[in-house]
Amino acid sequence: MDRRRALTAAGGLVAGALLPLAGPLPTTASARGTSLAAAQYTNPVVWQDFADIDVIRVGDTYYASASTMHYSPGAPVLRSYDLVNWEIAGHSVPVLDFGAKYDLNGARGYVRGIWASSLAYRPSNRTFYWLGQIDFARTYVYTATSVEGPWSRLTTINTPYYDAGLLVDTDDTLYVAYGNTTISVAQLSPDGRSQVRTQQVFTTPSSVGTLEGSRFYKINGQYYIFLTRPANGQYILKSSGGPFGPYTMRQVLLDLRGPISGGGVPHQGGLVQTQGGAWYYMAFVDAYPGGRVPVLAPVTWTSDGWPVVQLVNGAWGTSYPAPAVPAPPRQVTPMTGVDTFDGTVLKPRWEWNHNPDNTKWSVGNGLTLRTATVTNDLYWARNTLTHRIQGPTSTATVQLDHSAMRDGDRAGLALLRDSSAWIGLKRDGGTTRIVMVNGLTMDGSWNTTGTGVEVASAALSGSGVWLRASADIRPGAARPGTFSYSTDGTRFTPLGPAFSMGNDWRFFMGYRFALFNHATRALGGAVRVLRFELSTP
Repeated sequence: MDRRRALTAAGGLVAGALLPLAGPLPTTASARGTSLAAAQYTNPVVWQDFADIDVIRVGDTYYASASTMHYSPGAPVLRSYDLVNWEIAGHSVPVLDFGAKYDLNGARGYVRGIWASSLAYRPSNRTFYWLGQIDFARTYVYTATSVEGPWSRLTTINTPYYDAGLLVDTDDTLYVAYGNTTISVAQLSPDGRSQVRTQQVFTTPSSVGTLEGSRFYKINGQYYIFLTRPANGQYILKSSGGPFGPYTMRQVLLDLRGPISGGGVPHQGGLVQTQGGAWYYMAFVDAYPGGRVPVLAPVTWTSDGWPVVQLVNGAWGTSYPAPAVPAPPRQVTPMTGVDTFDGTVLKPRWEWNHNPDNTKWSVGNGLTLRTATVTNDLYWARNTLTHRIQGPTSTATVQLDHSAMRDGDRAGLALLRDSSAWIGLKRDGGTTRIVMVNGLTMDGSWNTTGTGVEVASAALSGSGVWLRASADIRPGAARPGTFSYSTDGTRFTPLGPAFSMGNDWRFFMGYRFALFNHATRALGGAVRVLRFELSTP
């Protein structure tokens, strides 16, 4: 869990010759554009906000978990067959039932909730395990036999395993590496429900500073704890004496130039081995305003058992030869495209801002959002549904039926973060107007400091409207968000000035497109989202 300012990379300290990796061509092309003809992949492998990656392989399938803070459901599980093209398969934490603040009930859970956590697979019972601590209070373990779910809580452990890495040892024993600066290892009971012992195994030298973000591995009989120095370094501990050490430390990378122009140093994340024995490191790059974005690089090992990231011209490469893996059994589901909210559940691309009131929304023939909160503050409004922005630039277009809105209701499409703006509808005095609002802000303690200022408006007739938000999330650039609307779905009219998206790191999560409907006077109104489309140029 990154705690320091995202640093601009300043040159690599890790050397290593780039090893050509032979293999089949990737069979799918995700939105960031795999080059099929050259059998190369391009970084970032996913230009969306998936931070603190824990990556594993089960058979011929790769899985990754990521931080989601206050968004619900939490801890998304990504799936890939080639380490390059990924889809969202499910969530390990179905609901953030860790206190009323995660329901926006008298308190708020912004920048709390699901931090760096761990995903593992236990062959002995063919079960996936997710483990993470909440609010520095205790650790929760969830399990499922399929990443799609259902996931259920296995246990609660009173020790808060901060930034934990879960290891299923070759003898089936469960170990957890965790901590900030002081690194400890815990052994769990055979059923994974309780702690058997815990022991401090390493203290970070003051010359290094902070180490956290544990990932725990057993490789060739030796134990490794992979650690990040936020936000510009990666270190690894190695023990040949067992999971409780003693451990020795080596630097993996520091101030390494990353593959995203204007972005930070690749760090945190995890190591994974392909079926053919090759190793890869999936890290993230601080790339605000879009968030923390996954990148992938091959890894080799020294003769005495230390990992070396393979560089291109002294930097983490913008492209590498594609991993040599079997042909995928199918194409993964794109993270862009159209959703008409068919079926009976939301697709896993969606996450609510805090837990929703499930009595106030439904899907099937569109998404119906009934007002769930009376407030003039979007940050307090329940049932705001969010979608990650696709980088480097993308556009969200929403078709909205507003015929069931009531006086005082506010509904629309936002660019949501600690500084926000939106385009949408205000209904007052029996009249519905389309408006662009900015000036929604929070302070560094995530208290609301601005509830928004209407800066542009237009008259609206009829029951239908299309709303559009475009976001340029390239770090270091102008970071504009622009808004427009249409009454026929074809001709769009800009509304309001460009919104400059903030790029401060402290909110951690990147900007999201957000669908909302809240009341300022009384509950009872509703809107229906008939269609959502996320598109790239």
